[in-house]
Amino acid sequence: MALQFTIEPNPSPASDERVAEVLRAPGFGRVFTDHLAIARWTADQGWHDARIQPYGPLSLDPATHVFHYSQTIFEGFKAYLQPDGSIATFRPAANGERFNRSAKRMALPSLPVEDFVTAADLLVRTDARWVPSERRCAPTGQRQ
Repeated sequence: MALQFTIEPNPSPASDERVAEVLRAPGFGRVFTDHLAIARWTADQGWHDARIQPYGPLSLDPATHVFHYSQTIFEGFKAYLQPDGSIATFRPAANGERFNRSAKRMALPSLPVEDFVTAADLLVRTDARWVPSERRCAPTGQRQ
């Protein structure tokens, strides 16, 4: 069964001026949008409680395993503004598959690719104003 996402708008989104400033020189891994996608996993329920929520600090129990074993997966991909004003991502399902290969190597639960793509699509739509109008190589700001 596919995850059902709730969307919680950010009560204090970045100003239009701040977004414009960031988009002049976006920085991969240095700049973050107004929201993030999150879901919980338990052995009893699998993946559940999926949501798009305001970006901000996470509250973690001191016994959280990441503090003991440092298991983490980062899977990012870019969204591109198209000439007609729509937004496209490049092969999000392939990113979801790569995420699951990483999860398998780390003995973490896999996430159905459909749910990965849904989360990414919802996040991109929710933060659409953050998609740059120019294609840039994020770490250096050089054009792709």
